[in-house]
Order: sequence, then structure tokens, then C-alpha cells
Amino acid sequence: MYTLKKSLGQHFLKDENICRKIVEALPVNPGQQIVEVGPGAGAITKYLLQIPDVHFKAVELDTEKVQYLEKTYPAIQGKIINESILDTPVPYQGEFNLIGNFPYNISSQIMFRVLEWRQQVPSVVGMFQKEVALRIAATKGKEYGILSVLTQAFYKVEYLFEVHENCFNPPPKVKSAVIRLDRLETSYDIASERKFFVLVKTAFGQRRKQLRNPLKGLFAKEVLQDSIFNKRAEELSVADFAALSHKML
Repeated sequence: MYTLKKSLGQHFLKDENICRKIVEALPVNPGQQIVEVGPGAGAITKYLLQIPDVHFKAVELDTEKVQYLEKTYPAIQGKIINESILDTPVPYQGEFNLIGNFPYNISSQIMFRVLEWRQQVPSVVGMFQKEVALRIAATKGKEYGILSVLTQAFYKVEYLFEVHENCFNPPPKVKSAVIRLDRLETSYDIASERKFFVLVKTAFGQRRKQLRNPLKGLFAKEVLQDSIFNKRAEELSVADFAALSHKML
């Protein structure tokens, strides 16, 4: 058997119907490469291993779970990377889709990893803490923020379904939700990734203030006279941020 490690944010799915729904949400084509993040005890792994004609790898930090998976599911032998998704090099050459019941304590960091690898990752299906899933999918309101804008600049986000706490062992103290990301065929025109990221993070760093205040160091004085700088960060669309990136110093 195995132990649950609180330090790694381990809450394992036990509802088979939810496991199947998550796997079915991932677009799959013959010959495709798939990476599962945090397979844990293999709740969705066993279904991923049954998909015909795909290349599969799993990234799991917990050595005890790696040993458990290799004993329980012999088909996974040689397909596990015993590292953190935040540290491991890109798992494949060429494109691969990502899936997982993401460890909630690093789920936002996993999203930044996805953005880093986006040229190789057309689709992602992930389970997140509901609050984080709402932030990624939000287009306005208090949930709309850095994670929303940076993700939606490169991916279409679909909020798929919520998962009850009782579907897990042990039940988490937070709500959960599954979302899917599909890379945009035509991405937004941004000046550069570095400028765009700095702009968005700085704007939302003081989200209650008019943009002119937090952004005064990023634009020339005459540019700051534009009426868009009377708005707050949460009032700007992804397209607005993309357009502003071209006017930065």
C-alpha cells in the first residue's frame, strides 16, 4: 500500500466516473504523446494506459507512489519520470498534451510551466482547486487576474465540471473543478512575452488603483494621458493588455 503525504498536497480521486470523465475530456489522436502530472495512486493513470496507439509518460515526485504504480500497473514500467513537474526538463520532443489531478499547492506554478512549454502543449485537462480554476477561466470580476490574462493570451479556457469533496481520499477542505485549455490557433499580438508578463503582473499588483499609478514606470508620460489608464486592471481585456504591450518603454 501507500501513505498519503500532506506536504505534497495529496488528495487521491476515488470516484471512477469522475476519473473517466477527466480522461475523456482530453483530445486524443493516434500516435499522440501524453504526459500525466502527479499520477499518485493511478486513479486516472489506469485509464490513460488503456488508450490505444499513444505515447504516455507520467511525472511523479513521490518515490513511494512511483514504486506503487510500477507494481500495480506493469504497463507503466519505464514511463515514469520521478521528479517534480516544476523541475523536470520538457518530457518529449514535439507536441504533447498534459493531464492531471494537479497538486493544489503548486497548481498555479504548473500553469506557468504550461505557458513556458506552450509551443509543445496544444491541450491541457487539469483538476484544480475550484478557486484557481475560476481564476484561470475568468473574463471579468474579482476572479479575473494575472493567471486569467496570461493563460487566455495563449489558450482558450473551458470550465468543464466541478468535483465533490467526497470523490477524494482524503476529502479536501476546498472545492475542486476540471478545466480544459486548447491553444489558440491565432495568438494575440504582443510586443514580447517579457513585456507582456511584466505589464500584466504590475497592473494587477495594485488592482484597485487606476492603471496610471502602478504602470507609470512602464510608459512615457504622454502615453499615460490616454483614457485607458483611468481604468483598473480588471477592466481591461486580454486584447487591451496585448495592445498596451506595444506602447511600453
